[in-house]
Order: sequence, then structure tokens, then C-alpha cells
Amino acid sequence: MKLYRPFLRELSKKASSPPIVRFIAAHDGQEYLGSFTDPRESFARVAIRDDTTGLMSLSTVEYPVDTILPPVEPPAVWCVGLNYADHAAEVKMVPPENPILFSKAVTSLVGHKSAIVIPRVASDPPEVDYEAELGVIIGREAKDVSEAEALDYVMGYCIANDVTARRWQGKKGGGQWQRGKSFDTFLPCGPYIVPKASIPDPQNLAIRTLVNGELVQDGNTSSMITPISKLISYISQGTTLLPGTLILTGTPAGVGYTKGKYLAPGDTVTITIEGLGMLQNPVVGDNK
Repeated sequence: MKLYRPFLRELSKKASSPPIVRFIAAHDGQEYLGSFTDPRESFARVAIRDDTTGLMSLSTVEYPVDTILPPVEPPAVWCVGLNYADHAAEVKMVPPENPILFSKAVTSLVGHKSAIVIPRVASDPPEVDYEAELGVIIGREAKDVSEAEALDYVMGYCIANDVTARRWQGKKGGGQWQRGKSFDTFLPCGPYIVPKASIPDPQNLAIRTLVNGELVQDGNTSSMITPISKLISYISQGTTLLPGTLILTGTPAGVGYTKGKYLAPGDTVTITIEGLGMLQNPVVGDNK
């Protein structure tokens, strides 16, 4: 990914830039960054570097897509709990005065169309839940940044699903949220990075989740308790955020926990965020 970070930074500054997908090509099995060229997401133009100028651009040749990977390899994943008032209300918790921060293991990442695997230790009784979230990708090293300057450090945005095993989030995990949110495949992310310049107001985006075609979450990023700029500034105080760091910004109301309806093998979770496309993942059981 180091080769392509300059390319991503270039695109993040342009007024009109294509969404960037990370994928494995079907013809050679190699990993690339590129941009989809068809609505079925089966072909993409790839990012290439000019050996003379060192500048990055998209190829004119289309590559067949085999596997869609998470769009970034984050050095860290920061998450924010209870950042929508309606979600705090539905789980009967008081909205926090300061952001509730936790992390997810980077090993939990999977890409668009990859399966969410329900681990055996979280399958009986059912407890695995979905949480649609706007993902923010940091583009350059950030520490002690001001709220006014915070968005200058953003490379782009993506869709994320903060999949959670609710009982492990509670007593099973000793009351520490990270354990119940860090099982393998518990962070679907993608389908691509949309450069910052293409999203003029990330604080006014519709965010929705469907499970098997049924609308279960219907919110807007305007309802965040702590906005993105303040989150970045808050997290960066005394803490270095490296390029590629992924920040999940919270989920709106409608999670399965409040309805006693958890994910099960055979389900399909579809999340859309205005301007960022669609993240879709099937749900399977752990058959190992």
C-alpha cells in the first residue's frame, strides 16, 4: 500500500475524483488499487506510476476483479460508541459528555461481498448484530490537531459495519467492548475510498442498513453527537494518528439488539451511505 498512498493523497485534493477500490485481479492473482468501470463491479482500471514523472494515474486497461479487499490496511481502528442520540436512547443509555472510544482489531477487517462469519462462541444463543457507520480515513500524520484543521488530515471516506457480539460486548468480555467487536470478519469495510474532495459535507449524509432487503436503520450523519472534526481533534490529543488510520464514527438507531433480532447464517447485510456507494456482506456460520 505504500506505493499507492501518494496516489490517494493526490486524488483526495481533486474536486472530482473516482472512488478507489482495492482488489485482487482474476487474471494474475495480484493486488491492485483502481476504480470500478462497470456497475457489476467485475472490472476496474488500476493505479499505475509513471517511471519518469513519478505521478500516479489510472490505466486505460481494464482488469478483471476477483476479490474486493478492504480499501485500506489501517495501522489502527478507532471507534466511537453512542455517537447518535437516537441510538443512545434506544439502548437506554445517557448520551456521553465526551466521546466513548474503543478499538477494533485490524484482523477483523474484510471487504465488500466477503462473508461475516458468526464464530461458534457467539452463535448459541444468537448475539451478533450490525452497526452501520461512516468510516473516516486519515491521510497524513496527525497529532494535537485543532477542530478547525481536523478535516485537512482526512484522505477520504468509506462505509463500515461495526459488527458486534452483544453478550461478548458485555459480561462475556469483562465489560470491555473491544472483545465483542474484534472477532474475525467483524469489520466489513468498503467498497472503496471516496476521496474527501468528492464529499463536500460529510456531516449531512443519509445512512441506511437493510437486512435481507428490510430497512432496519435509517439515519443521517447530521445527527452525530460529536461531529467528525471534533472526533479527530479529540482522538489526536497526545496521540499520533498514522496515515491510513480508520475512524468509525458511530451508528444510528435501529440495531438488532433492541428488537431481539440478531444476524443468522443466510442473512445479507446491505449498508448505503449517500455518496459512498453500497457495502454488502453475506452472513455465514463457522463450519470449521
